[in-house]
Amino acid sequence: MNPKQKFISIDPKQVSIGEFHGMMLGAVAPRPIAFASTVDKEGNVNLSPFSFFNCFGANPPILVFSPSRRVRDNTTKHTLENVQEVPEVVINIVNYPIVQQMSLASTEYPKGVDEFAKSGLTPLASQRVAPPRVAEAPASFECRVTQIIPLGEEGGAGNLVVCEVLMMHVQEGILNEKGKIDPQKLDAVARMGGDYYCRASGTSIFEVAKPLRHQGIGVDQIPESIRTSKVLTGNDLGKLGNVEELPDPVSIRSFAQLEGLADSLDSLPESERQYHQHLLALKYLQRDEVESAWRILLYTPQ
Repeated sequence: MNPKQKFISIDPKQVSIGEFHGMMLGAVAPRPIAFASTVDKEGNVNLSPFSFFNCFGANPPILVFSPSRRVRDNTTKHTLENVQEVPEVVINIVNYPIVQQMSLASTEYPKGVDEFAKSGLTPLASQRVAPPRVAEAPASFECRVTQIIPLGEEGGAGNLVVCEVLMMHVQEGILNEKGKIDPQKLDAVARMGGDYYCRASGTSIFEVAKPLRHQGIGVDQIPESIRTSKVLTGNDLGKLGNVEELPDPVSIRSFAQLEGLADSLDSLPESERQYHQHLLALKYLQRDEVESAWRILLYTPQ
């Protein structure tokens, strides 16, 4: 661990809106993308992505996205104008197979131009709302807009569009054998800063055990020699601190005999032995075998 990092501090009032906007979006990442389809009062369809987006409740099911006012000229986006006229939207989820088409749809075409046609994506009639959904999207949410909350009147100001989900559509191909969404099959894409995106698949997807069913001992209860390790990171200490209790001496001794720890560690000087223990424990932590890692870290020669 190395908490002694150097920082720069930025007061948003002391830099340009564009500069702070770029720094903020570079740090608050990755952000999910709301690929929003809307219609105006004449029935013209609009399709545009927004990365100021997330879910904010399940009962009722609420999604919120924000079409901000343009920084350069303080104009509003067609999506915002459309939901003000027709308070309905379909929020489509973006995955890797459609990321380039999604990006193309973000082009600022004149009002009335159909981004479905421009991007080559397929409109599919919705069941509860007027805007169509994207047939190629792995999941889509038909929503009623219940509230629009303007956060300011200057360029860069957000407009929170609060959406109640009326219907959700999920491609069967992204489900696992239990009927749940498989993140690997979803292959979701998220927004980073600048022109960067993030693909949530492969080794970038990992599991972290939630400390909901038990109370972890906490990092503060980890012995100082382990807490100040030059080998173990903060993530490693977080795993170690998420156990309910430390292994007992009997289990430590049994594990040591099974793994032959005495042969590899007992002859080493204490400082060197500790370093090798931490290296060995790290291998187990990387496989999420936390109990075994603890038994190695707490092992002492007889």
